Amino acid sequence: MDVKEIAENLINKYDTNNPFLLAEYMNVIVCERDMHEEIMGFYKYNRKNKFIVLNMNLNKLLKKFTAAHELSHAILHPGSNTPFLRSNTLYPIGKIEREANQLAVEILLPDKFIYEHQDTNMTINEIGGMYGIPNEVLHLKNFYH
Repeated sequence: MDVKEIAENLINKYDTNNPFLLAEYMNVIVCERDMHEEIMGFYKYNRKNKFIVLNMNLNKLLKKFTAAHELSHAILHPGSNTPFLRSNTLYPIGKIEREANQLAVEILLPDKFIYEHQDTNMTINEIGGMYGIPNEVLHLKNFYH
């Protein structure tokens, strides 16, 4: 199963693409902490419990993307503890970070959202920005025309 298919199945199963609601439905605990400005968040697995920790100082859209990214770790790499998602490393260095970014993009920007804007002059970057996807990872969107 590819990342796009995983995202579509999740969205269909829970009838939402909101990462906070998805986490709640999947029993992933989300909390916010005051962290250094470079740290966006991280995923932690401890004694069969899954936690997403978000930097409370992020703006609303970046918090949403970070939640989707960390939730993606919970889905794709459930038993792993992941390093901090840092604001200066949105370009993923490792395979699991790239996979988490891909799934986050597919969750936040399903194809139908792009179709809804097809009669506008909006660019993919503008559409992605509306849904909280940083330009640095938008190229990971797998869009079927």
